[in-house]
Amino acid sequence: MLTGKLKNEQIKDSEKGHASTYSGRYFRESVPKYEIPENGMPSNAAYQLIHDELSIDANPALNLSSFVTTWMEPEAEKLIMENLNVNFIDSDMYPQSQIIHERCVNMIARLFNSPENCDTIGTATLGSSEAVMLAGLAHKWKWRARQIAAGKSHDRPNLVCGADVQVCWDKFARYFDVDMRIIPMEKDCYVLKTEKAAEVIDENTILVVGVLGTTFTGQSDPLKELNDLLISIKEENGWDIPLHIDGASGAFVVPFVEPELLWDFRLSQVKSINASGHKYGLVYPGIGWLLFRDRSDFPNELVFDVNYLGGTMPTFTLNFSRGSAPIIAQYYNFLRLGRKGYTEIMSNLHANTGYLTDQLMKTDNFELVGRKICIPAVTLSLKESITNYTVYDISDRLRERGWIVSAYTLPPNAQDVSVLRIVVREHFSRDMVDILLKDIQKAVSKLEIQQATPRTHRVIKRHHRHC
Repeated sequence: MLTGKLKNEQIKDSEKGHASTYSGRYFRESVPKYEIPENGMPSNAAYQLIHDELSIDANPALNLSSFVTTWMEPEAEKLIMENLNVNFIDSDMYPQSQIIHERCVNMIARLFNSPENCDTIGTATLGSSEAVMLAGLAHKWKWRARQIAAGKSHDRPNLVCGADVQVCWDKFARYFDVDMRIIPMEKDCYVLKTEKAAEVIDENTILVVGVLGTTFTGQSDPLKELNDLLISIKEENGWDIPLHIDGASGAFVVPFVEPELLWDFRLSQVKSINASGHKYGLVYPGIGWLLFRDRSDFPNELVFDVNYLGGTMPTFTLNFSRGSAPIIAQYYNFLRLGRKGYTEIMSNLHANTGYLTDQLMKTDNFELVGRKICIPAVTLSLKESITNYTVYDISDRLRERGWIVSAYTLPPNAQDVSVLRIVVREHFSRDMVDILLKDIQKAVSKLEIQQATPRTHRVIKRHHRHC
């Protein structure tokens, strides 16, 4: 068979397969931003365009504002890549993913001290936000069933929490029509006060939320006190109100560094717990976990049996399809690290957090916000004597060096407190802590000099630098 040579103009750009990376027209013309282009481009050109644009984003290793995992071992990443195309919901085709899921739920149930006489159940979620939605729905339905059985109204459900909860609880309350009774913060008290919660709990309370490791200060609500309060309410009024533990940040930390702390299913009114595997579970996003103390704490009406994928599978999620990779990555960590490995990592994080805190307290610039933290995070405010710059100025200065450090105000009634929060994660070594400390000191020194310099002189200096 004879084949003739095609002329260049006969070959579509998308068929050429490869473009010299930075010499083609794809790099001298803007690509469509808001509509699919008429013609495609070679794969390497598309990759390079997107890669270079994303390089503007922050370096995840220097992002100290987030609790989300940004590093995993190469073997874990290999497992993730091998399972990116596996749809977890299709249990008939991928039964081993379901078995691994079951193993993870069992491991976590025992980590959270599920009583031997309890039939603990649980599920993986896309994160703690989905877990919170599902937990709230389950408790709302259980409360409604109790009210109907007692011949009482069931149209005014409420939940009780502190202002230290994450915004996902606000979303749940709004999306699912639940009155959210928030106990405001107070200056020097940034967690839920038990006595304040007692004032607003009634027979329409579907649950009380206790946080293990708040995103605002890293502290924990008084979970044992809240549990005791709910026991006394149950004995006095007959209201069996569950305590849900939002352990998004702390549930994979506390069991390894404070195993004697009572926060989990050892407390009788703790009926459900959520945890973020993609935070201190040390897995890339997104993976969360939701566990119920006993099957009796869960309304079966919320489970859907799906049989049109080849086999019957019960599902309790807000979404349907989801990848198996994060679940497998969580299982990898459990096997790879074991309790000893997790304990060593969490102990390292707490040691670096303590060191960072001690060194910052020696500078005479900061005050520690929140005592007895249970997660590896440092929350600081500027001393009242410092009025010529703010935590936002420090955050901006640190960004010039690549560090991402959150600066924000606390919720009502502590909104006049502005804080700087530094999250310590697995990859954040002692050497990196020392580099950050030097950069904070430099940032503060520059701000002090800048604020002490007359404005006209500062403008001249700034102009001179750009010459």
